[in-house]
Amino acid sequence: MSEWKDKNEENRVLQKGKQKALKLIFGRTMVIAVLFLIQLAMIVSAVKYFSRYIPVFFGGYVLFGLVIVLIIINKEGSPEVKLSWSIITMMLPVVGGLLYLFVEMQPGYRLLQRKLDTIYKRTEDYVQQDAEVLEALEKADRNTAGLASYVHRHGNFPVYRNTRVKYFPLGEDKFAVMLEELEKAEKFIFMEYFILKEGYMWERILEILEKKAAKGVEVRVMYDGTCALVDLPYEYPEELMKRGIQCKMYAPIQPILSTHYNNRDHRKILVIDGRVGFTGGINIGDEYINRVERYGHWKDTAVMLEGDAVQGLTMMFLQMWNVSEKIVEYGKYLEMEKKDQQATGFVMPYGDSPFDAELIGEMVYMDILNRAKKYVHIMTPYLIIDQRMMTALCFAAKRGIDVKLILPHMPDKKFAFALAKNHYRELLTAGVKIYEYTPGFVHAKVFTSDDEKAVVGTINLDYRSLHLHFECAAFLYQVDEIENIERDFQETLEKCQEITLENMKKGTALLRLEGWFLKVLAPLM
Repeated sequence: MSEWKDKNEENRVLQKGKQKALKLIFGRTMVIAVLFLIQLAMIVSAVKYFSRYIPVFFGGYVLFGLVIVLIIINKEGSPEVKLSWSIITMMLPVVGGLLYLFVEMQPGYRLLQRKLDTIYKRTEDYVQQDAEVLEALEKADRNTAGLASYVHRHGNFPVYRNTRVKYFPLGEDKFAVMLEELEKAEKFIFMEYFILKEGYMWERILEILEKKAAKGVEVRVMYDGTCALVDLPYEYPEELMKRGIQCKMYAPIQPILSTHYNNRDHRKILVIDGRVGFTGGINIGDEYINRVERYGHWKDTAVMLEGDAVQGLTMMFLQMWNVSEKIVEYGKYLEMEKKDQQATGFVMPYGDSPFDAELIGEMVYMDILNRAKKYVHIMTPYLIIDQRMMTALCFAAKRGIDVKLILPHMPDKKFAFALAKNHYRELLTAGVKIYEYTPGFVHAKVFTSDDEKAVVGTINLDYRSLHLHFECAAFLYQVDEIENIERDFQETLEKCQEITLENMKKGTALLRLEGWFLKVLAPLM
């Protein structure tokens, strides 16, 4: 009996607890409901009170967006960029309009622009064009001389002779020679790279840099500030300076809203004693020499210059270094002993800057396409191009030029791959031939044409390289090494699959849809 009473008492207590819980829940629900109704009443009252002003607000909203769109349309610049900003502003007049104004009026951008203009003016005396070299180029080909004159006039990059060129078809080939040349350094070593990662490649280089710095060789290392996000500690420049190596990050990422972070230093330059210089697509990281695998086999290229043209790479480095340093004695790095290199042809190292009105990188590519007589062969990791470049590629193919593009089969960025696929149909219809490198990822940036012209550098066929980044490359004309560059293209072609109008449809519908939508924003990505 007592056991039954205990159980009954337990049930009564539980029932009472449930009733209290229900009352508490009901009470809280009623409070929430009342507060919600009060807020709803306030919103309705506010809407009713301000309803008479809605046409005014809406009219101002639309008018603001219209004014911004008119400003965008009438400003100088790429039509594709204007279209992207116009669409954003029409969809979100206030947000899009204010964002556009912020980008255009950014004081940090204008300050850096003025600083670079001052640096370029200070260095004009060191980049004068040798009249005899230009005259010899005019005799060889007036059109190419015209291109060289344009690049010098609008970019301060002379064309040189007396320069030997060595082409590297893979990152590991460049790395081996790079180590040999670093060991020979006696005066200075300048390194400027978009990406610098810790690993085997950098450890081998750093070992030599430390040894050389201890012997009195001047060592300067500069890398892009985005490396501090993932690849290196933020304080890494201080770490290198403790080892006797001068080091800088270009545009380190800081908690300050600024649009100049969009303009990265994408260059890859190594200069040793003013005697030899390297450029190309190869950064400092183990994937670039296939020491580690990220997207299959990594196909990358570079060139080594030896002779007069190294001055062009030296000056580019010093100009970028001087963005954050007031005085550098340019002369002592440029007045090196000249040796007869017994070299044929002409070499023009050149750069591109987002802080001027000239799209030198794109203009050089378009000049090659527009003046080609037989072929233009291209390797590029990305294909996100404006209508000018699309027209040049298609027109070259339509007038009977053999235009071939080698692109990655394993992309490193899905959105870039989707945008590239979006261009395939128009290019293929015009007669451009497209191939994908099936072993992995192509990171090379190479143009060859007619067995007499070539470009090897850092300039991708995308908006970021052609419009937004600091870039560099070497233009070669009638240089013997062009034969090896074209041979490498043909050997790479054997490892590719050709894309046709038929087999391009095998791609997923989602990828095509992504490219379709992303194309609107491509100029701003």
